[in-house]
Amino acid sequence: MIDTNTLLQKKCAPNAAALGATEITEYLAAVSGWQQDGACIARAFKFKDYYDTLAFVNAIAYVIHAEDHHPELTVTYNRCLVKFDTHTANNNRGGISENDFICATKVNAIFEQTFS
Repeated sequence: MIDTNTLLQKKCAPNAAALGATEITEYLAAVSGWQQDGACIARAFKFKDYYDTLAFVNAIAYVIHAEDHHPELTVTYNRCLVKFDTHTANNNRGGISENDFICATKVNAIFEQTFS
């Protein structure tokens, strides 16, 4: 069974394989607030103002850089949409891998510890 604590302890692996639909459903159950959005997973984070939104972006930048797994970010005044996918999965056709869930869990931890 997949759980948050296990995902927090993991590091992203190069050349991660794409997950199947059943596995994606299991991982989504372990990461609060995230949902599948086509070939990626996504979550919108809401903040009280632009300063907090940018502080969040800067806080997650360190973690996602250390994991070498970078999301698509859409930043507005009080909202940041984060989308993860693995470009190299499925023979470079893209898909969702465990790496996406590792990073989603770490992004959630930063949000919960600092911004909620």
